[in-house]
Amino acid sequence: MNSQEISSKKLAAGLLGIFLGSLGIHKFFLGYHMEGLIMLLVTLFTCGFGASVMGIIGLIEGIIYLATPDEAFYNTYLLHRKGWF
Repeated sequence: MNSQEISSKKLAAGLLGIFLGSLGIHKFFLGYHMEGLIMLLVTLFTCGFGASVMGIIGLIEGIIYLATPDEAFYNTYLLHRKGWF
C-alpha cells in the first residue's frame, strides 16, 4: 500500500469517525466488522443514550486517526488491526 492510499484511507476513516461515529461506519470502512456492529447495535438498541456515547468514541477515534502519522496509522490500524482507540 503506497503513501497516497494510506493517507486517503486515514482521512476517510477520520472524517467518518467524526461525522458518523455513533453508527460505527469508520470501523466498517477499516474492516473492523465486529467493532462496527457493536457500535451500531449499541446506538440502535439504547434509544439514543448509546448514540451519544458511541458518537463521543467515534469523535475521539476520528481525531486520533487524523492526528496519527501515515506510517503509524498503517502499522497500528491496518497492519496490526488495533480495534479500539
